Amino acid sequence: MGNCTFESNKSDNTSTTLISKNNFMYHYVIGKGGFGKVWKVEKKKSPTRYAMKEMSKARILAKRSVTSVMNERKLLNKLKHPFLVNMCYAFQDRETLYLVMDLLTGGDMRYHIGIRQKFTEAETKFIIQCLVIGLEYMHNNSVIHRDIKPENLVLDENGYVRITDMGIARIWNKENSKETSGTPGYMAPEVMCRQNHSFVADYFAVGVIAFEMMMGRRPYIGKSRKEIRDHIFQKQVQIKKYDLPEDWSFEAADFINKLLQRKPANRLGLNGPEEVKSHIWLKDTDWDALTKKKLTAPYIPDTDNDNFDALQANASDKWNDENRDLLKIHTLELKNLKTQELFKMTEETEKKPVKAPLKPPRKHKRVFSVQW
Repeated sequence: MGNCTFESNKSDNTSTTLISKNNFMYHYVIGKGGFGKVWKVEKKKSPTRYAMKEMSKARILAKRSVTSVMNERKLLNKLKHPFLVNMCYAFQDRETLYLVMDLLTGGDMRYHIGIRQKFTEAETKFIIQCLVIGLEYMHNNSVIHRDIKPENLVLDENGYVRITDMGIARIWNKENSKETSGTPGYMAPEVMCRQNHSFVADYFAVGVIAFEMMMGRRPYIGKSRKEIRDHIFQKQVQIKKYDLPEDWSFEAADFINKLLQRKPANRLGLNGPEEVKSHIWLKDTDWDALTKKKLTAPYIPDTDNDNFDALQANASDKWNDENRDLLKIHTLELKNLKTQELFKMTEETEKKPVKAPLKPPRKHKRVFSVQW
């Protein structure tokens, strides 16, 4: 991601061109990330609009997150798919990293859950189907997302969901027990308990989101990571017949129950995305038409509105206020060439093609049926 800036080529992934923030016209802030703001921008001399993610290098250094941020940049360059929020450009100056991403105007699922609380079965199924397609592509490229949650699922103007935020995503490694990042409430138990984990950890989060859209709350709750972990240890959440909201099917509940299994060996998805897609709740899905986005989504956001919380996006940054002196120290460090080298990516690294998927975990034969 060096000063020689990079344009992601969606066809062959090998083209580079010079570009900077001066090539864009800023509109307004549409979000806030861990290292800075997200802007709605427009490329000059072009009608195309994007979401530009600004990341303060000083803040990245202060949070000791250089490896994580640069890992996200590498993955975004490798992964290109219609059900992911893709990177279009990446560049930097002395103090800031910039990622220019697809702009989706439908808002994230956290925003919509905050408004709706609950969704119909048809709406939930369509969103889960989109999520499964995105995860299938990532998993087939040996990438575990590890932070699937409503905030990281963004809707386009037609109601199709895309996955975003690769900040803690990783190429799968069978020895990954030390990689325990994630969001409490959506983290798989094996990740939370510092055990080796695989792609099936992402499907636990899919189950949490489906449960939340059905019931209006998460299956495991708590004010801290410890409280949530203790809640998971106390009992296995299971949707019973009498728990079903009106107009929801038994098959939907069975799908969620199987994704929420605490033991990964018992969880739907252990044997890969085809196992998830072949569940009785999803068996009638026209996956080809869905992938080509030829279906009409049952829930379409109102794109006349911005579909984000403007007050939250523009709120003062408490972390910056509390760590002002620390940021000053790291800002001075950015004058050092060795410090800047930490944020450099060579063209060879940028142009490297996606590696062949690693050999997936051994398959286990299991028969799934609707259970209560």
